[in-house]
Amino acid sequence: MHIRPAVAADLDAMWDIFQQVIANGDALPFADSLDRPTFHSHWFGAHRAYVVESQDRVVAMYKLGPNYPDRGAHIASATYLVSPTAQGQGIGRAMVEHSIALAEQGGYLGMQFNYVVSTNAPAVKLYEKLGFHIAGTLPKAFRHEQLGWVDAYVMFRALG
Repeated sequence: MHIRPAVAADLDAMWDIFQQVIANGDALPFADSLDRPTFHSHWFGAHRAYVVESQDRVVAMYKLGPNYPDRGAHIASATYLVSPTAQGQGIGRAMVEHSIALAEQGGYLGMQFNYVVSTNAPAVKLYEKLGFHIAGTLPKAFRHEQLGWVDAYVMFRALG
């Protein structure tokens, strides 16, 4: 497994992973109607994108950057996606640890996840193991494909 900055040539693989994850309807607030140009600007915009390669193919990705500009720029935020075929191999943990290290190197004072779906138990458990706590609950903020309206969490961890 190798984590590296994403480049334009990774866009097809990243788009495929995104499509697989949103098809499940259980972790991201995006619908399958999100078009590729919007996806591209979302992942190659203000945040820096990274990919995880395993056996010479991209199997996961994340993006990291300031949670907000200006007066909120000292808090990092990240979004992680692992291909369903690569889940359960420690890739998510490697990405979160990698992003924490980069955020600390970048001088961020904390890291915040704005929208963690409460029913995404593996993600919530991983984030808590890595020092994040639930800072707030957004009641019925996510329309889960199978479960209907479920809560989303804001999760936070101090850095440094």
